[in-house]
Amino acid sequence: MKRTEILSSLKESPNLDILIIGAGVNGIATFRDLALNDVNVLLIDRADFASGASAASSHMAHGGIRYLENGEFRLVREAVQERNRMLKNAPHIVHPLPTTIPIFKIFSGLLNAPLKFFNFLDRPSERGALVIKIGLIFYDAFTRKQKTVPKHQFTSRKKALMRWNRLNPSLRYAATYYDGAITEPERLAVEMLLDAEADHPNARALNYISLEGGKLNFVTLKDELTGELYDVRPRLLINAAGPWIDETNATLGLKARFIGGTKGSHLVLANSELRAAIGDHEFFFENDDGRIVLIYPLHDKVLVGTSDIPIENPDDAVCTEEEVDYFLEMIETVFPDISVTRGQIVFRFSGVRPLEYSGAKTTGQISRDHTIQVLSGVWTGQNYPIYSLVGGKWTSFRAFAEQVTDKSLAFLGMERKISTRDLAIGGGRNYERRQEDRKQKLEGIAAWTNLSLDRLGELYQRYGTRVEEVAMFISDSKDTSLESLPNYSRGEIVFLAKKEKVIHLNDLVLRRTNIAKLGMLTRPLLVELADILAETLGWSDKRRNTEIARTVDLMASKHGVML
Repeated sequence: MKRTEILSSLKESPNLDILIIGAGVNGIATFRDLALNDVNVLLIDRADFASGASAASSHMAHGGIRYLENGEFRLVREAVQERNRMLKNAPHIVHPLPTTIPIFKIFSGLLNAPLKFFNFLDRPSERGALVIKIGLIFYDAFTRKQKTVPKHQFTSRKKALMRWNRLNPSLRYAATYYDGAITEPERLAVEMLLDAEADHPNARALNYISLEGGKLNFVTLKDELTGELYDVRPRLLINAAGPWIDETNATLGLKARFIGGTKGSHLVLANSELRAAIGDHEFFFENDDGRIVLIYPLHDKVLVGTSDIPIENPDDAVCTEEEVDYFLEMIETVFPDISVTRGQIVFRFSGVRPLEYSGAKTTGQISRDHTIQVLSGVWTGQNYPIYSLVGGKWTSFRAFAEQVTDKSLAFLGMERKISTRDLAIGGGRNYERRQEDRKQKLEGIAAWTNLSLDRLGELYQRYGTRVEEVAMFISDSKDTSLESLPNYSRGEIVFLAKKEKVIHLNDLVLRRTNIAKLGMLTRPLLVELADILAETLGWSDKRRNTEIARTVDLMASKHGVML
């Protein structure tokens, strides 16, 4: 359903079962689960889908081995099981990720867990080989039955340096275990949303719609494009605004302190030496202050992160020069003979984890678990309860959404009909894992679309089994390669604009594609893309110029990219 059609339907019939505010991964996953179970649900976000905290992830599907030290066994067990489900349900985006930990000490950190338990330790310390070995044994045990990824391995110093000859020679051991790489987190979120809408007319999603207020039976929404107001009447409101949960509740006239988020920043580097040195492995390194730095293979680039810094206002989150210094120093610790400079940074990003408010003395002690906080009763001023979705990890989105949906269905007096546990997402449906099967499918598509096998292979890498839909659309148009980026084409961009709810130019370059994140965005390319969107979406010359200026400003202020 088009945006104008959705807005018209709200005027004609404002009654909803559920309104979800916040279209990050938790809001979208809950939207999908509710839609599958025939709930009349509306999802809104004041910005684009998956553009807040969900756009600032470390691109990992992981259990969080270090959370074992805080005694969060339930969380880690859930997360590693969900990691395995993601590998199965979204294989076009989530891939097995061998993760290697260079270890420089043997016994360090052995007493961390008991000392934290008795409140004698308020700062972490570097974990040595023995602690990491114990943690990995637990980690493997949580999904022994699923057998989705191999067990961990410990490697001696000699063998580690033979395998990775650029590693710091002072290491004692290297440990390798498997997690998952989420190569395009924002695309995964958008594909879930599109799945939800495709076969369920009572499920509607709108970006650039903000919350104006709410009282009694009504919630007032504002179209950020036109300023027009809409009143809807939900039976239940789900606040999935992430770091902005408290702000959203305040807009509804409710005072509550649920969020105590921390900022995480990342860099994307164009450094061929470092990329070659890590190969297909992520390197997960811990400093002697207990802070973690990851060095991650992101296509032909290297993703480096992440920080864990308290922050009050999530809108202020940017990657600072101090964080850049810290990341570069840590890379030098792991790979001392590889030169990494600021000039190799092609993109930087930062976001806030929506962690539960805590009195923990260090950010590492704040739980990454998720909870549903309920505000209800006459004193709230609303006749509908409000469920605030607090905390959570990217990896656990499906499990969290399942819990929220079960609670919501019980409130509505409905029964669950469909589970998402084994449900494929978007281009992960009927995914051909064998190269022979994939080749045969692409040859069939090539025969009736006249697209080359190379081009179809490229589209398959981006969209999985949605390649057929994309290829059909492209073949019906006068398709040409982009002048400024030949591995994308005009037809592909038009497809994204028409089919994936693109509103602004930055939606396209930051979230529907990885053009900006991988450092491919140039001023000529931005202008070329703006021209295509202007023609496709009916922009005036003024709107086109505004979109270009808006994106240029955003890339500079938030991502350190000057165009």
